[in-house]
Parts: sequence; structure tokens; C-alpha cells
Amino acid sequence: MVICNNLISIINELAEDAKQVDGEAIVAVEELIKKADRIFVAGAGRSGYAARGFANRLMHLGYTSYFVGEPTTPSIQKGDILIIGSGSGETGSLVTMAEKAKKQGAVLATLTIFPNNRIGSMADACIKIPGVTSKVGEASGKAASIQPKGNSFEQLSWLIYDSMIIDLKKALGQTDDDMFSRHANLE
Repeated sequence: MVICNNLISIINELAEDAKQVDGEAIVAVEELIKKADRIFVAGAGRSGYAARGFANRLMHLGYTSYFVGEPTTPSIQKGDILIIGSGSGETGSLVTMAEKAKKQGAVLATLTIFPNNRIGSMADACIKIPGVTSKVGEASGKAASIQPKGNSFEQLSWLIYDSMIIDLKKALGQTDDDMFSRHANLE
């Protein structure tokens, strides 16, 4: 067997970046999720794929969750939460969603490299992730990367979402069997 050095480099990079993520910020988002009537999750591009996976796992836990942009996504209202994954915090469509959600009285949380940018400045809770994006530039403290810009943000977002699922699963007293009972069966 030959070890894949690129894979090891990516995992080491993510481990270094993960040390810079504030656990209290993650708990703050989890608390907002627990209080929400419904959970709306959004992201564009590859960040959107990570967000979509999070919405799916929230549903497996029994939450009423939606990925924004699907035809069956209802209107957001007071008592709901919108969670946006946006490295730059400046993606136009996501900024518009954040503004609309706040106007409706919903709570806003975000995962971003730049918490002071537009989405982060509106957010009730923010998880800052070290990263680099071509849209805005480089944030300080980012581990060296062999990857294209944006990759580590998207990967770490996915892992942070999974980390929250583990905490929420414990808080709800859910088992893997409980979650699997809500898994799609029209595959």
C-alpha cells in the first residue's frame, strides 16, 4: 500500500484549522437551533453542499429543516432560524436571504471566514472558520494549504456541521436507529 500524501496533508491542515474554531460559538448556534421552530440552511456552491448535508442530518434528528432554494421550502417566519455557510460573508444571494430572514424576525447564524462582513454583521451567532477565499482575500491564522482556495473552509464547515449533529443527537437522546427511521426510503 502507498500512502496518499495529499490526503494526509489535507487532514493535517484541517486539524490545525480546527484548533482555531471557538467551541463556545458552536454551542451558541446549537442553542439557537434548539429554540427554533424550524431550521433553514443555506449556502452557495460547494459551501451549499455542506449546508445541504447539515439540513439532511437535522431532519434525521427529527427537526423541521429545509435547504433554502428547494421548491418545497416554505417562507421563513419569526421563531425560525436561518443558518448560512459563506466563506466571504458577501455572496449576494446569501446576503439577500439574510436580510429577508431578519426582516421577518427570524434568527440568523453563520459559518464564515469574515464575521465582520455583511452576513456576519447581521448574525445573532457566528462561527469563525480560518480560511482563504478568492472573493475577499486571506484571513489570518490559516494553516498552509496545498488545496485550492475555499476548499478548507468548505471541508471544515462540513465537519463543524457534523460536530453539531453529534451534540444535538446527545441533547435529544436520539439513537442511530431513531435517526435511521427518518432516513429516505424512496431511494
